[in-house]
Amino acid sequence: MDHFPIFLATNKRRIVLSGGGDAALAKLRLLLKTKADIWVYSPEPAPEITAWAEAGKLTLIQRALLKGDTRDTALFYAADEDATEDRRTAGIARNEGALVNIVDNLEDSAFITPAILDRDPVTIAIGTEGAAPVLARAIKADLEARLPQSLGTLARIGKGFRDAVQVLPFGRARRDFWRDYYFTTGPRALATGKASLQGTLDRLLQDHATKAARPGHVAFVGGGPGDPELLTLKARRALDEADVVIHDRLISPDILELTRREALLVDVGKEGFGPSTSQETINRLLVEHARNGAQIVRLKSGDATIFGRLDEEIDAIDRYNIGWQIIPGITAASAAVATIGQSLTRRGRNASVRFLTGHDVQGFAEQDWAALAKPDAVAAIYMGKKSVRFVQGRLMMHGADHNTPVTIIENVSRPEQRILATSLRRMATDLTEACMTGPALTFYGLAPRAATRAANDIPLEEMA
Repeated sequence: MDHFPIFLATNKRRIVLSGGGDAALAKLRLLLKTKADIWVYSPEPAPEITAWAEAGKLTLIQRALLKGDTRDTALFYAADEDATEDRRTAGIARNEGALVNIVDNLEDSAFITPAILDRDPVTIAIGTEGAAPVLARAIKADLEARLPQSLGTLARIGKGFRDAVQVLPFGRARRDFWRDYYFTTGPRALATGKASLQGTLDRLLQDHATKAARPGHVAFVGGGPGDPELLTLKARRALDEADVVIHDRLISPDILELTRREALLVDVGKEGFGPSTSQETINRLLVEHARNGAQIVRLKSGDATIFGRLDEEIDAIDRYNIGWQIIPGITAASAAVATIGQSLTRRGRNASVRFLTGHDVQGFAEQDWAALAKPDAVAAIYMGKKSVRFVQGRLMMHGADHNTPVTIIENVSRPEQRILATSLRRMATDLTEACMTGPALTFYGLAPRAATRAANDIPLEEMA
């Protein structure tokens, strides 16, 4: 992040702009939405600028900017659309202590002006580090379609009610009140008339002040394979409401970014045959935070119901009568098989698929190897990197075809995803040579679709 976004107080502060053409007009249309004291210096200002000055919306000085014109100035815009003149005026402003923006000159600007969605007092700023203004405008247009104009009215009236809400305990109680106001009660009251909003707020506050605090609760949330776009809507809502997020090691930073800034994040990562947080410690954390009234998200990689030790954690909180729910997620096998263009089951090939774990609490996990060694068997092997030689040996021992296709996918759904297509005979050697360091899922009996088609010389349409 090269540019840190802030909201600058502009009320009665001096903002100076040098220029009178199209670039100046574009900046001024935005600046005139503020309560700043705006000064424009231009020998030949556009008629719109002259009209704004005559209406008292800004101060116009019809000459070039000179030394001393930017003293006590918060922001300065060099908008003369002439590189030499912009450099001269920017130098004056810098020397006199102003933050400088040179239009269409990102490198020499101390700040940039984002695309802005205005639902006063709700303001959304969208920046792309100056790299993609078209993208910023597209995002703005999308948000404008989603956020009604009435949002500003709700926010203005709500802003005047903030002091009254101090009677509610800080934290969740206040968040619940405002969520109720902005998304349920407020819009409903506004539809009947703006005058009814004040009475609605008074009644709503009384209801929340007498309401018993929500008891602690645990949501076991499947965080998916890593791509935040693969999170369910229900998972996103749970993250947005959580006071505490207790997460696994494999949860991606992009997903953790979706949590509230005030939420407590607790990393309880486990690593096969490596450093781990004990299950007893995780259970204790869940119970302690829930008994203190926290709304907890226990965020597990993939789907919480698959190799996630879910039952142990539910049993632990059940002993204290703590409420819970399960929010399923996309398991790594579903995301991974999609990346290689295959399906987990296929008519005429396999009517079932096995989800296996490469190791359990005793070490390498034993399976029904004879069944897995049969032709056309398909299995998704989780946590299988360290057990690859063990799995390979057991399958060969039970007569599996050495040429059975194997696909290993590292960092499923993430930008750094890698796909290794190999065979039962070569899987251990090829995995070692690939030097995979991220989490990986192994498909036994499946090759990437393109490889399968090439090996069997099958036309693309027959593979569908």
